[in-house]
Amino acid sequence: MTTTTASKTSHAEENLGNIVSMEHVNVAVTDAAIAVLFYIRGMGFTRDPEELQAYTTTWANLGAQQVHLPATRKAQVVRGHIGMVTPRLAALTQRLEAVKPRLDGTEFAFEPRANYLEVTCPWGNHFHVHEPNASFGAMQRGIPYVEFTVPAGTAEGIAAFYRQAFGAPATVEPRTDGDAAVVEVGRDQHLVFRETRGELAPYDQHHIAIYVNNFSAPYEFLAARGLITEEPRNHQFRFQDIVNPDRGHVLFTIEHEVRGMRHGMYGRALYNRPID
Repeated sequence: MTTTTASKTSHAEENLGNIVSMEHVNVAVTDAAIAVLFYIRGMGFTRDPEELQAYTTTWANLGAQQVHLPATRKAQVVRGHIGMVTPRLAALTQRLEAVKPRLDGTEFAFEPRANYLEVTCPWGNHFHVHEPNASFGAMQRGIPYVEFTVPAGTAEGIAAFYRQAFGAPATVEPRTDGDAAVVEVGRDQHLVFRETRGELAPYDQHHIAIYVNNFSAPYEFLAARGLITEEPRNHQFRFQDIVNPDRGHVLFTIEHEVRGMRHGMYGRALYNRPID
């Protein structure tokens, strides 16, 4: 019997993990008007037109992702940076130059790097903005990754946590500037946890939102370890601590808003202006 090439191939590269997508990053700001100036006028996001939003809250769309920006007394800053894809860095640079005078006195800054534009928001959040390329699959605009800075020696445990808790493919990339746990999210997204020997800022309650296909298994894994911080309601639950799945100690803290695919927001088309 002749064995065909197709029968010898597993086609495992076509498989996706249980985390279907990363929808939004939530970071509080102190001034809604400044948030609109930076994110909408400068960065090129689009204010979501379908959701009723208070004057003090902005949902800013970029491709199939969002940044949620509640205006509070204290801003929140991601410990790391947010990756972004936009069609043309030259056009982004022109927009940022245009809003620069009105952001004087804040932490706003931008500087070109070898293959991306590094941008700092008025409150200190960092973006690495790329043009579309093969690294981000078919994404033309959006948030392909969030990279968190984590304590040294935690990458292996973090990768194991996502594999066991979420059934997500996760590997560890060794690098001279710090090993990184890289977690696959759906087709073209990743969560990255880059080790550092430096001191981390205290966690300030910013969060990310992810969608999962299998809702019950992650919930049961986390509940058995006392990690659930918000019980399921409206097809979602929350947790904060990433732990070593074997030893149980906390490796890193970042709140996850975990949504099932029956959630009312799943698959909702996000309006984006034709801006480059």
